[in-house]
Amino acid sequence: MYDLTVIIPTFKEESNIGTIIKAVDAVFLQNRINGEILIVDDNSPDRTIELVREMQKTLPYLSLAVRIEDPGLSQSVVEGFRRAQSDIFLVIDADLSHPPEHIPLMLAEIRAGNDIVIGSRYMEGGGIKKWPLKRRIISLGATFLGRLLFPEIHDPVSGFFAVKRGVVDHAPLRPRGYKILLEVLGKGTWHTVKEIPFEFVDRAIGSSKLGWRTIIEYAAQVLDNARFSWNHHGSVVWQEWVKLFRFGIVGLTGIIVNEGLLIYLRSYAQFALPVASIISIELSILSNFILNDSWTFKTGQHALPHWWQRLLSFQVVSLGGAAINFVILNALALYVGVDYRVANILGIVVAFAWNFLVNRRVTWKKSGQVVPSQEK
Repeated sequence: MYDLTVIIPTFKEESNIGTIIKAVDAVFLQNRINGEILIVDDNSPDRTIELVREMQKTLPYLSLAVRIEDPGLSQSVVEGFRRAQSDIFLVIDADLSHPPEHIPLMLAEIRAGNDIVIGSRYMEGGGIKKWPLKRRIISLGATFLGRLLFPEIHDPVSGFFAVKRGVVDHAPLRPRGYKILLEVLGKGTWHTVKEIPFEFVDRAIGSSKLGWRTIIEYAAQVLDNARFSWNHHGSVVWQEWVKLFRFGIVGLTGIIVNEGLLIYLRSYAQFALPVASIISIELSILSNFILNDSWTFKTGQHALPHWWQRLLSFQVVSLGGAAINFVILNALALYVGVDYRVANILGIVVAFAWNFLVNRRVTWKKSGQVVPSQEK
């Protein structure tokens, strides 16, 4: 039994496989890690399998699994979960995009009690080197969708992560495409996540396997995770749906407060319209804040610990939402020819999305790296 299994999914990696195995082996030796290197290959037509078998003659802890059916990176990783001879798994790419020297730190964080440790490109200290603009845009879009499901996590689609066996042992994983971490987060059983920054370096040898099929598979995976959450109300994703629903209810009460005050101040108190409008808007924002702070986002410790800090943040975000609504309404109605009522509804929808996402990630962001319990 090993202390750690490093899972390396491969397909046509003859140019990189020897280098990545030697790099991981060096990390094991330098840090005295009792580890296993598990290559899971999709029956590569090049010399990848041959090279691994040759290296197995001198590395007794190097294992090889060759898959014939249902090819795919995520499928290979899940096969690695099944075959691993340890209770801690670490997934790393074969193309040297992920730094093997981070393995000891990730293992230490798992041993410290975290269920999942993620190498993050999008937190402070992380980054990406040598990526073309198109791929950066696709990656940011994928990350944005992932963060809709897991707003506390900076890089929920990272391919570089460590996980305890217990997280995935009984998870109904449906692997597809390249974003297996999203599947683990959405369907695994976990309590805490830790992210550590790293700099992603695009492969120096070989070609990327990113294509339209990958993008479509990822979109399907996001939808599948959302569907899964509806049937598993203890999941982290379901908790986000609940917050979104409550945020919407609070928004509706804000409309009632705004409209009621506006009518009263204008018709009965005889306030001038600009003054009545400002007062009603501000009091509706205050009402929304109180309800969101005490109901929608009441659980957990917030990164902004004082209520007045959260109120100030909420005010700024709300003004941003109002500006977005104003711009969309006028741009569509005046320059595109959309009916102003339709344009206003579109503006409200976009502003609502802005308000929820930004407030979720800024105003009521949780402190630290602990993420709510994921129960099945």
